[in-house]
Amino acid sequence: MRLTRVHIDEPLSPNSHVTVRGAAANHVRGVLRLEPGDDLTVFDGRGGEYPARIDGLHKDAVLLTLGEHRPIERESPLALTLAQGVSRGERMDLVVQKATELGVRRIVPVLTERTVVRLDAKQAQSKQRHWRAVAVAACEQCGRNAVPEIATPATLAAILSSLEPGATRLVLSPAGGLRVGDLKTVRDPKSAGAALIVLIGPEGGLSEPEQQAAIDAGFRALNLGPRVLRTETAAIAALAALQQHLGDM
Repeated sequence: MRLTRVHIDEPLSPNSHVTVRGAAANHVRGVLRLEPGDDLTVFDGRGGEYPARIDGLHKDAVLLTLGEHRPIERESPLALTLAQGVSRGERMDLVVQKATELGVRRIVPVLTERTVVRLDAKQAQSKQRHWRAVAVAACEQCGRNAVPEIATPATLAAILSSLEPGATRLVLSPAGGLRVGDLKTVRDPKSAGAALIVLIGPEGGLSEPEQQAAIDAGFRALNLGPRVLRTETAAIAALAALQQHLGDM
């Protein structure tokens, strides 16, 4: 029987009593419908996980007793960053969810010329919180104990000008001559694994000037085959192929 996993957004410690409130408590009570005495696994995103037991349920709180810390990680050795053109509604949620399941460490929402969704500063922060919640739920499902970072949505120009050196940079392009099988592992001096940044356009793709700007910033054009993929399909296919070729799939 698969044990229920719940993310708690506060630092946890072994052999302690925890009062859980807010979204996590609502999830335990209203969605999972757990009862006092039920066992579950909890994690705070700082590494590892804890066995826990429900001691009590209240209207706005769940009381837990934690066991010993388990230093279990299910992270890929491939330090993947997905720079994803923001798409509409459920499409972007799907990308965040599946990218989390596929082991991405960082997701950077990109605002491009063809991005349909327009966000002001307040809306961008709201979307960032929403996408993080999607990533947290995906971690609970797939067994990850580290929640990927969700960056604040930013323009492509701003992202290209702020990239850290050292990672292999790839931009998906139907005209690209590079295939996944051509790639070789590049070691990141700051990481135990390889570091890759994958840039994918929104609905309609990146414009020609945006493609060229990415190439000028050191990105290599990666081709996933002769068929034109929707933006969410392209993200899932690219990440799965990269994890199979260079990661842990």
